[in-house]
Amino acid sequence: MNRDLWLLAAAQGLFLTNNVVFIAINGLVGLALAPAGWMATLPVMGYVVGGALATPLVARSQQRLGRRGAFLAGAAVAFVSALLCALAVVMRQFELLVLATVVAGYYNANAQLYRFAAAELAAPAARERAVSLVLAGGLVGAVAGPNLASHTRTLTDAPFAGAYLALAAVALLSAAVIAALRFPPPPPASAGSGPGRPLGEIVRQPVFIVAAAGAALGYGVMNLLMAATPLAMQVCGHPFDDAALVLEWHVIGMFAPGFFTGRLIQRFGALRIMAVGVALNIACVAIALSGVAVSQFLVALFLLGVGWNFLFTGSTTLALRAWRPEEKDRAQAAINFATFATLALSSFASGALVTTQGWRWLNLGSLLPLALLAAALAWLGWRERRAATAAGAA
Repeated sequence: MNRDLWLLAAAQGLFLTNNVVFIAINGLVGLALAPAGWMATLPVMGYVVGGALATPLVARSQQRLGRRGAFLAGAAVAFVSALLCALAVVMRQFELLVLATVVAGYYNANAQLYRFAAAELAAPAARERAVSLVLAGGLVGAVAGPNLASHTRTLTDAPFAGAYLALAAVALLSAAVIAALRFPPPPPASAGSGPGRPLGEIVRQPVFIVAAAGAALGYGVMNLLMAATPLAMQVCGHPFDDAALVLEWHVIGMFAPGFFTGRLIQRFGALRIMAVGVALNIACVAIALSGVAVSQFLVALFLLGVGWNFLFTGSTTLALRAWRPEEKDRAQAAINFATFATLALSSFASGALVTTQGWRWLNLGSLLPLALLAAALAWLGWRERRAATAAGAA
């Protein structure tokens, strides 16, 4: 871990502070302001829809401004959008709240590239560990996010407006951290390399397909269950502080494994670690179906977080095999678009299902994408074993 990797990990932690606060309060604020209950998680959905819409713009800004300049632009958008969210709560304007979260999606799409930038700050042999350790910076958000939401939600007469104002301050701190970062210059293009392969050729590679599926479906299932948790716990009569505690342990589960996930991937391979992630997600669903006590919510969401870490870190390192340096901006944008599109669907489904079908059917429904992801991992593993056998025979 060099100086710049530590700074990038700190930026990741501040980004996750923003995310965790949004997850903890956006559904509850949406429920208070929305014309109908099924619309409660539209502000959560707006955040990821904004991320999906912003991915082409983020890719262009990365090319034109470089890593640091583009990341600074993302922090500026985070500051403005947090102020807009606070204004929406004070004015009790549901439409403005949704619009503000869509704007915040640019920051979301931009900061999702921190994990890929981590690989550029380390030696090639240490890329997996660099990605994993920068993701571990999210532990800052695990602790700071729920506590920030809990302690600032009553700072103003309008509930949760103070939490959004606190996020504006977090964005300013993030900008200061990013301003201190120094990224290496991009490697010179090899003779005749040009702009690289067409995007269609890149995304048709089996390794890209499975990496994108791991990021998108792993994040989608995690978001489906996580976004619904504060609403489900409220329906079950649990106070907000209990929901904040559950989310805190969930995010600890998401990022604490980052201190060793990279080493596990180096030893066992990305596909095996991703398969363990799928198994942990299934265990989460089993515990969630067993009851609605606070302890059951907490253990289920903790396992969900660890499963997400294995899937997301594994898919990120797997994806690094799918592109050349001159192709990275387009390829990374494609993976992030697939992830955000899935997140948008899961965010909407989360509110609609938990308020109409209940917590049980929401969990049962999450088993379908997990089964698809398990099949994709088995397919790529079979292809790679067959290729290795053919190479050995030759």
